[in-house]
Amino acid sequence: MKSNDAHVQFNAVQKSYDGVTLVIKDLDLTIAKGEFLTMLGPSGSGKTTCLMMLAGFETATHGDIVLNGRPINNIPPHKRGIGMVFQNYALFPHMTVAENLAFPLEVRGMAKAEIECKVTRTLEMVRMEKFGDRRPAQLSGGQQQHIALARALVFEPELVLMDEPLGALDKQLREQMQYEIKHIHEQLGVTVVYVTHDQSEALTMSDRIAVFNDGVIQQLATPDDLYERPENSFVARFIGENNELPGTIDAISDGIAQVTLDGGERVSALMINATEEGARTLLSVRPERVAINPDELTVTHTVDARCGS
Repeated sequence: MKSNDAHVQFNAVQKSYDGVTLVIKDLDLTIAKGEFLTMLGPSGSGKTTCLMMLAGFETATHGDIVLNGRPINNIPPHKRGIGMVFQNYALFPHMTVAENLAFPLEVRGMAKAEIECKVTRTLEMVRMEKFGDRRPAQLSGGQQQHIALARALVFEPELVLMDEPLGALDKQLREQMQYEIKHIHEQLGVTVVYVTHDQSEALTMSDRIAVFNDGVIQQLATPDDLYERPENSFVARFIGENNELPGTIDAISDGIAQVTLDGGERVSALMINATEEGARTLLSVRPERVAINPDELTVTHTVDARCGS
């Protein structure tokens, strides 16, 4: 990635709450302008902490966070020019929808006519133009999430952060919002940093995914690469369904490992995290790559197996 394409950079960033335990460990990450990057991982993996440091709600213990080439560690949240969407919507209950959208424009000192124009245009973009006079309590969860998204976009930020924004919605509405958010991202060209623990959400929406565990990015790659070429067993288990077959590496050549499985079968496999001949290993096999009782002439490998009780 060219340096002039970098929008956000984490440079050797660490975070500790008690001065002893690191919840983020030497994070180096570059996010390109216009990219949709998802931070994916289980609870406690460090993804939300990274987002909060970028937003300015948490302070890095060590290292620099850079936005458009400028370190922002000491810049308060309201001066970073970043849009933010939370899971709980965080709408002002005493304000109408239009007033909620106008608020970030008013604090920036915009003229009333310009505010009205931007509010109208943004409500139209999220297809909520008929709801400007309602209060948040009069809206459904999905409608509130549309307004929260609109409020994050109304002042035309270059960077939008989303922290589990669809977690409170039902499955059907969540899937609908996934496509709407991605469409708006493509339409506006903004950079989006999205946090979720939902792998299907990440695979559907992202340009790249950073898989977190224990404060460390385990793998940073496109959705296809994460699924087809997981770099370690954690990623293989966390992304998609997975069958693991233990065995021993017999030989390694041209990126292919010859493996003898514990059941005695010999197979060849793409070498992702194999180390050396004689080492123990785990083969990762996706369910859709498995056929039961195939014609042996049409497949590369066969393994004797039986259904568990």
